Amino acid sequence: MTYRINHVLERAFPEQRLFLRSEDGTRFIRLSPLTQFLGWFGSAGFVAWAIIATAVLLMDSIGSGSIRDQAKREQQLYEERLQVLSAQRDARAAEALAAQGRFNLALAQISEMQSELLASEDRRKELETGIGVIQTTLRRTMAERDEARASLEGMLAAAREEAGSPTVAAGEEAADMLTFMTAALERTAGERDRMAQEALDAEQFAREMIFEGRLRDERNDRIFEQLEDAVSVSLEPLDEMFRASGIPVDTILDSIRTGYSGQGGPLAPLVLSTMGGEPDADTLRANQILAAMDRISLYSTAAQKMPFALPHRGGLRFTSGFGMRWGRLHAGVDYAGPIGTPIYATADGVVIHASWQSGYGRLIKIQHEFGIETRYAHLSAIRVQKGQRVSRGDRIGDMGNSGRSTGPHLHYEVRVNGTAVNPMIYIKAANNVF
Repeated sequence: MTYRINHVLERAFPEQRLFLRSEDGTRFIRLSPLTQFLGWFGSAGFVAWAIIATAVLLMDSIGSGSIRDQAKREQQLYEERLQVLSAQRDARAAEALAAQGRFNLALAQISEMQSELLASEDRRKELETGIGVIQTTLRRTMAERDEARASLEGMLAAAREEAGSPTVAAGEEAADMLTFMTAALERTAGERDRMAQEALDAEQFAREMIFEGRLRDERNDRIFEQLEDAVSVSLEPLDEMFRASGIPVDTILDSIRTGYSGQGGPLAPLVLSTMGGEPDADTLRANQILAAMDRISLYSTAAQKMPFALPHRGGLRFTSGFGMRWGRLHAGVDYAGPIGTPIYATADGVVIHASWQSGYGRLIKIQHEFGIETRYAHLSAIRVQKGQRVSRGDRIGDMGNSGRSTGPHLHYEVRVNGTAVNPMIYIKAANNVF
């Protein structure tokens, strides 16, 4: 078999002899065609392997460099996005403070307007009473005047009939009666003129009151428009934030109302006497504004009880989001930073777990309203105890590297009724408000 192979390869690889000379003599080594073929094939294979290995190493080096550059670019873009979001959050916070100022101003204006409305209602009632008294007196005076006039005419007629009598006493009596009736008529006429003047004065006062009422209505209308605009600007972002939370807004507000069922105060609806009629337009508008302000107040209370905040004060690097990772669900988000970085509660609640748990390391669980639970894992220190009540912004622990962790970071989860949800739903929803 070897002979046949050598015979076939002899044309391409003829037999060669390699002479080796030394001081003792000369020797030679015979290189058969098969040996030459194997040597050539092995050398070619080694050269090809060296070329391929070198190419793979170069490609891996180039690819690693591009991945690192891409990671740096993405990190830079993410940091820029965080800065933009932080600036937007500060702007929204300033807008919220301005809206709070407008709200307080509107509340003061509503209180002043309510006082003016009550005073105007009292003046209107006094005016109606005065006009009624004047009209009654005027009618009584006119009736007395008519009676006096009729009596005078009767007396004059009797005097004329008795004028033909020769008795002087009857004439004198008639003259005296005439003088008395004339004086009484003059007094009645003066009283009538005085009542007429009072009626004119009352009519003029009524016109002035109507004019003042129109001016007040225009001023109230402008005040209402400003209040409605301020309330709308404050209420719209809050509506969007709570709708984005995934929990029905009505459920949230009903729960807050149930926990705070007291009534009265400046946000209670206006109740004015309408004498059995329907409330006027100003009262309806004022009640609508007060209802919107009450909704804002309920939102403010609910916002403290839901995790609309970051668990840190900024400056941390977002390293992993919510979703599938390595074939299983990553039920939260990760923020990397130095060990000992302060970690804060994202909403009011009660600590239900504050110890070591497998995988999570040092773990804190906080139970909030509406079935919401937040988790803070891989901590280096725990600063709260089980059963402790905390408020949003309270420091509860320090960032660490405990449990199954590849480096110092915070693993933050939000669960609703036991089901993990993306924490960024709440964090992004609050970007336009806080």
